[in-house]
Amino acid sequence: MRKVMILLFIIFVFYFYVSKGVVKNYSNYDDALRIRIIPNSNSAFDQNLKGKVKNKLNITMYDLLKDAESTEEARRIISNSLNLVSRDVKKIMSDENVSYGYNVNYGYNYFPEKEYKGVKYSEGYYESLLVTLGEGKGDNWWCVLFPPLCLIEADDSEEVEYKSLIDEILKKYIH
Repeated sequence: MRKVMILLFIIFVFYFYVSKGVVKNYSNYDDALRIRIIPNSNSAFDQNLKGKVKNKLNITMYDLLKDAESTEEARRIISNSLNLVSRDVKKIMSDENVSYGYNVNYGYNYFPEKEYKGVKYSEGYYESLLVTLGEGKGDNWWCVLFPPLCLIEADDSEEVEYKSLIDEILKKYIH
């Protein structure tokens, strides 16, 4: 009986997410639109700068993508917002008196293999928004932009842990 209840709960959660458009037109993580930020180096300053860029772009991208209902719509929104993303990065770097440059790219970009909370993400080229700060030699941060599995409504001061509810439920009860 317990397994039946758990399975019904998983189906309910999945149906809720599909009906709200969270996973509409989405098949797997390989097809997701991602964001990746690569800092200049692993120095404390550069990693802190990466965090500031990440926090700002989380807010910007959430505001832009919160009502997107398809991958195509999200793709169009991101493509049309590259100047806004660039302005956000430029302002942070100016505020921090950073003299090295940056690059904002939207297209198919390389992602190394990564394991996060027991889930392995394969290396490869994925459609993504890539922000490279300076030489781009530091440890990166990445997340899924669409479907919005890691974007949340947050202010600049919040620390956030990113999760997918569906992944957590499936991992707990299926594996």
